[in-house]
Order: sequence, then C-alpha cells, then structure tokens
Amino acid sequence: MPATATPVSKTVRKRGARKRTSPEGHASLQVLWLPFTLALVLADFPLLFSRASALRSTFWPVSGALLVFLLILRWRSARSHRTLYWEIALNKVHYVQLVMHSCVYTYWGWYWREVYHYVPLLIVQVVYVYALDALVCWSRREKWILGFGPFPIILSTNLFLWFKDEWFYLQFALITVGVLGKEFLKWRREGRLTHVFNPSAFSLFLFSIVLIATKTTDMTWGIEIANTLHRPPHIYLEIFLLGLVVQSLFQVTLVTLWSAVALYAINLFYTRATGSYNFIDSNIPVSVFLGLHLLVTDPATSPRRAPGKIVFGTLYGAGVFCMYRLLSSINAPEFYDKLLCVPFLNLMVIGLDRASDFMGSKVRAVLPSLRWLTPRNANYAWMGVWIVVFSAMTTTGFLVKGRKHPGGNPLFWERACDKGDSSACATWVRTLNADCDDNSVEACIKVGQLMNEGRIVRRDVAYAGVAFGRACDLGSAQACAELVQFTRGGGQTVFLKACGRGDGASCFILGSLYSAGQGVTKDDSMAFGLFEKSCQNGWWRGCGRLAVSYLVGQGTQVDESKAVENFERGCDGQNAASCLEAAKLYWRGVHRRVNRELARERIHQACGLGLQAACQLESTTNAAVRR
Repeated sequence: MPATATPVSKTVRKRGARKRTSPEGHASLQVLWLPFTLALVLADFPLLFSRASALRSTFWPVSGALLVFLLILRWRSARSHRTLYWEIALNKVHYVQLVMHSCVYTYWGWYWREVYHYVPLLIVQVVYVYALDALVCWSRREKWILGFGPFPIILSTNLFLWFKDEWFYLQFALITVGVLGKEFLKWRREGRLTHVFNPSAFSLFLFSIVLIATKTTDMTWGIEIANTLHRPPHIYLEIFLLGLVVQSLFQVTLVTLWSAVALYAINLFYTRATGSYNFIDSNIPVSVFLGLHLLVTDPATSPRRAPGKIVFGTLYGAGVFCMYRLLSSINAPEFYDKLLCVPFLNLMVIGLDRASDFMGSKVRAVLPSLRWLTPRNANYAWMGVWIVVFSAMTTTGFLVKGRKHPGGNPLFWERACDKGDSSACATWVRTLNADCDDNSVEACIKVGQLMNEGRIVRRDVAYAGVAFGRACDLGSAQACAELVQFTRGGGQTVFLKACGRGDGASCFILGSLYSAGQGVTKDDSMAFGLFEKSCQNGWWRGCGRLAVSYLVGQGTQVDESKAVENFERGCDGQNAASCLEAAKLYWRGVHRRVNRELARERIHQACGLGLQAACQLESTTNAAVRR
C-alpha cells in the first residue's frame, strides 16, 4: 500500500514564513539547507557503506543533478521573492505502511540474506526521494510536507523490483518516475485534488513494459525477488496478519478479500478444466499475495465505496491470472503479472465510486434499516469473512507452495510434456531449474542437457553452462565432464558474456575453470578477477573462493585480512563452506589473534546451513569443551 494523498493528520511544526513575498528574496533559501545536506550525504554514501563504494559512478551524478536542481530553484526563488517553508506532518497511513513493509523485509531477509545486504541501498533511495520530493514541491509551490511519505514509495517499489549494482542508476530513474507521477498526474476526486496512480505501481508498470519489450529483465533482481519470497515457511500467515492491521485502520478489506476470492475461484476452475496449474508451484504466488495486500490497497487510488471495492478487487485477481497466462505465452517473465494491472484499475476508481453511490442510494431507499451499517462496522464484518476464507485456504492446502504443491514436482510437468503439451515442457525446465537452485545435482544435469540440446525448449547455452557448473560444484563427476566439453565447444565466450551482464554464477564457474586449467588455459590472474566479479554480483560461493585466492596467493598477493573479509561475506550470504573456513581462521588466529568464541559461532552457523563437516566439528569441539 504505497504513499497516498490522504489529508495531513497532524501538523507538528512549521519552518519559514507564510508570506508570499519577501523584500530580501534570500529568506526563501533558509530551508534549502535540508535538500543540500541530503545531496551531499548521497555523494558521500560510498564512504559510509562498503557495498556502495562500487557505485560511485551512480551516486555522484545523481547527487550532482540534485545540486543543479537546487541551484536553479534558489535562483528562481530569489528572483521572484518567494518564501519557501515546510510543515512536519505525521500521517498514520505512511508510518503504518513503514512498519508493515519493514516486517516483510525482516522476515524475508532472514531466508534470503541479499535483502539485508541491500538495506544500505534502500537507505540511499530514501535519502534521494526526500531531497527530490522537497525540490519538486518547492518548484511548484511554497509549502513542502515533511513526513514519512517517501518510505512507502521506496519500500513498496523495492518489494517487487530492484536493479543490479551495475545498472543501479536505473533504480533512481524508477523512483523518480514514481515521485513525478504522484506530483504531476492528478485529478479532482470528491472535490479534492489527488494523484491518479499509485506511485509505486505507476513506475513499476512503465519499467516493466520496457524491460519486457527489450528482454532485459536480467538487469534486475526481479525473478530472484519473486522466487525467494517463497522461502520463509510462514510467509502467507505473516502477510495475512500484517494485512489485518492495514485493513482495520484503513478499511480496505474488500479489495484484498475479493482479489483473493477471484484467484481462488479461477484457479479451482482452471485446474478442474485442464488438470494443470496456472501458477505452477503455488495457487497464489507469495508475490501476488503480497501485492493484493500492500500494493493494490492504496486508499488514495482505490475505490472508497463497498461495491466499487468488490469490483476493483475482483478485477485485480482476474487480471493477475490472465496476465500470467499472457506473459507465459510470449515467453516473458511471469513475475510482472501483479504489476501490469494496477494503473488501469486506478483509472476506473471515480467511475466505480459513482456507480457505487447510485447503487447505494437505491438500496437505502428499499432497505432503510441498513443505514445503521456504517463503513467501519461493515469493514469489521468483512474482516471476519476474510479470516474465514484465509483459514479455509490454509487448512485445505490451497496455499501450499514449492514441493508441497503438486505443480512444484518436475515429474508432474515431465509427464504433461511427454503427452505433447508444449507449455508443460517449458514449465518442466523451470521446475528443474528451481530444484537445481536448491542444490539438486540430478536436476542441474538434466536442465543443462535440455537447454543445451534445444530440442524440447528453446536453446540457451548460457543457461546450460551455469547448470552444468552448479552440478560440478556440487561434486558430480558427470557434470564436470559435461562442463569441460561445453567450455571447449565455445562455452568460454558464453560464460564471459553472461558474467559481463552481472551473472555471478557464470563468473564463478569460468573462474574455477581458469583456476584448474580445465577446458581453458590455466590463468590464476584471470581466475582471481572472475572470482572478484562473482562476489560483487552476489554469488556468495564466489566470495569464499575469492577468499581462498587471498589466503594462498593465487592470482594475487597473500592477504589474510581480505581472506577473512571475503569468507565473512560468503558466510553472511549463507554459504556454509565460507562460514567453516572463517571459523578455521579464527581458531588458529588471524594476525596472531585467536577468537575461539567467534570460531564456534561460525561452525554452528555452517552446521545450521546443512554442512555435515561443520556439524561433526561442532560435536567434537563441544565434547572437548565438556571434558
């Protein structure tokens, strides 16, 4: 539920004068210190966070653009003798959303640590939006509302799409479109000027269209976001409970309820009619379930009358279902499904509310006894219905996901593919790839073979190479042989191109081949550079291998401190081997400093990640301590 245009709930403090003119002109500049400071913070961000150091070329131009905007605003304000001021306003709809979104990020990040690594870049976007919003507002009027408004825009947008580091300047463009859309695209609704589109959904819609048309989704983490939202075991329950808080405060229950009911009914009909599943490994993907709670329920851009909310929610659920089918038919990433419907629905809200008013007047004339049913009381009643519906979905297994869902088993789709269903063949490959991501050697080998052959699905040699590399890294001799043969047949160029596009797995696999001299000429320096790129691109196994290079001096000078640093990065990314190697260094001492407490902590962490060698070492260590 992104930022809204609801009335300011409480003005806390004012800065500057309210006079429209000032004989001194420069009085208007007193408040410009805030965006000026924020622009400087943005420029200095690479010095504050290690991850941001690689993004100087992104932050500095953005900071410079804000400063140029500020100077132009300063000149125009002084020339016209305008007095600028701000009002601090704490709007409930904004800070409630901040808490709700933060809870989702926290739980999700526990199971996909890339979320926690991304937090500094969330912070920098918030800094940017505060500065941009202030400058845009002051360029159009004298007052700027300072509150929590930027947080919902940033947190909602980033729940669905963010760009990889080398393309991160586009993240600022994405956020900018949302802010400008909120400011400039407005209409008069019930006597009040408000923005037409949900700010987050509007920018996500436009960028999604471009990414689909240019086939450049691999510039983003969009697919990984949609897939990893499935990892937390009780994510549906968390989103449901957070949604109840929002629904009780802002009376948006009907939108969520009828979106879910529409998806429930259409899914059951589709499965009964076809014997297959629309969303593959779940009936309602977690990202879609999140969208119908925290994206489409913006009070400012959704209907305010009950009948309109019912139609709005139903159309969203049906639209997401149909959009998934459409995207699948054109071989586009299906995770865009929940992002492409919202702006069209936003354009319908005035018409829906007018129709609702007409219907409501007729009903009240026929049944005057219903006048006691206030919107708040009705909302509580609908919340009770939603609790019953969600409970039914949960207890009947409708909301299971992954391997617990029949469509999550590759065998289901393989059988459908054998029967001649071409769409099932593509789905079979996708489910195999999901299992490969979960370290299934057999799935990695199979998907590599299918993608390399190009007989059942469209050939993708880069995809095939990565699959062989993952299986080889998991210890499969067969996969290693396939990988070497693939590399000698031109796979080296395939890996280099994929690595250049930011695919950390390709960087790591090719680095491993250069390190071992398999399929390519041995080159330690080349291997080191590839491991470094792999780690920078978020392939945490690559961080561990980079640490080994620093530890033994392969392709670089021996540097124990950097070895520990990169083992820690890998461990923080939940690479169990990196945790164990870091523990060994702490146990024997880094720069002659032994830290056995931290060593035990890393051993325990590696064991918790499923590394049996670490579990055995932990057992031995604990036994020794007891003796």
